[in-house]
Amino acid sequence: MLARLAAKRLLEIRQAPSQASRSFSTALNYHLDSPDNKPDLPWEFSEANKSKVKEILSYYPSNYKQSAVIPLLDLAQQQHGGWLPVSAMNAVAKVIEVAPIRVYEVATFYSMFNRAKVGKYHLLVCGTTPCMIRGSREIESALLDHLGVKRGEVTKDGLFSVGEMECMGCCVNAPMITVADYFNGSEGYTYNYFEDVTPEKVVEIVEKLRKGEKPPHGTQNPKRIKCGPEGGNKTLLGEPKPPQFRDLDAC
Repeated sequence: MLARLAAKRLLEIRQAPSQASRSFSTALNYHLDSPDNKPDLPWEFSEANKSKVKEILSYYPSNYKQSAVIPLLDLAQQQHGGWLPVSAMNAVAKVIEVAPIRVYEVATFYSMFNRAKVGKYHLLVCGTTPCMIRGSREIESALLDHLGVKRGEVTKDGLFSVGEMECMGCCVNAPMITVADYFNGSEGYTYNYFEDVTPEKVVEIVEKLRKGEKPPHGTQNPKRIKCGPEGGNKTLLGEPKPPQFRDLDAC
């Protein structure tokens, strides 16, 4: 009975789309070989990145190379256009001298690592409560409708994909998105936050990126300066008074 259930579940997994997504994640928690993602495909860091690998390893004691797993995976992902094939993870395991499973555990745990292909511009919508209350679901719907994709899918031109991320750490500027720019690999990689967005504004950002422009990041509300309130500060308008000290000798 259990064997039949296990066989049925394995069949379901094998028949699942290669870019299947969970409700709140674009990460795959299992691996299935595909023509562009299998262990026997050659992969190594570029010559430019090999020097970066040495620099990263220099931050850690020689007997703790495994501590470099996250920055090395991040560098590999940048080099590979925004996602991590299993051969890249194996290359990282070789560099830090650990069993590949130790690297797989990290890559499948952290949502910052993409286990399936993403667009040259990977758009992540913050889905935490403050952003959700301020309209993040409408932001995501605007992106998906405009691009004609579902979460975790890539546009036909390979330029865009949309994912979801938990808490980008700027709740005062909710709702917000981030754009991971893999267009030029690790050499031109950027990761920028766009705050105080609206459905119309995120579509505008997408079209500027499509044209090769670099839209200004940060708050998209012209009435705000960074995280300040609309219209300027309402409190703490002058220089603060210095603390008052009592003259203990006079007491």
